Amino acid sequence: MAAMFDHLLHNYEEAAAIALLSIGFCMLLFDRNLLKKVIGLDIMDSGVFLLLADRGFIAGGKAPIMAEAAAEAERYVNPIPAGLVLTGIVVSVSVSALMLALTVRVYQTYRTLDVDHLYMLMSHRRKGGRA
Repeated sequence: MAAMFDHLLHNYEEAAAIALLSIGFCMLLFDRNLLKKVIGLDIMDSGVFLLLADRGFIAGGKAPIMAEAAAEAERYVNPIPAGLVLTGIVVSVSVSALMLALTVRVYQTYRTLDVDHLYMLMSHRRKGGRA
């Protein structure tokens, strides 16, 4: 049991990333409010970015700028995860902005953000009734 906690203390970045992923996933799965679902997706994105950044980091590593011949490639930090995180942040911000704009439009149309109530209103509207 002590070895498990020791391993957890040495890998606290991974534990935080998994916690963020779990919190965001639970918000997406169990919450009925559309705005909270958008926030849950943003929390999940943060967990993924933290995990990618943690996997790309090497303690004591150097920046991957090689002036002389490449002697020890293991000492250099991998730049690919950092590029993926930056690209993911840009995509995440634009997706969040689009989802928030659509959430505002849904609220203006139906005056609710409850997913179950929205489903009932939209199915009623599809059958020819008025919402």
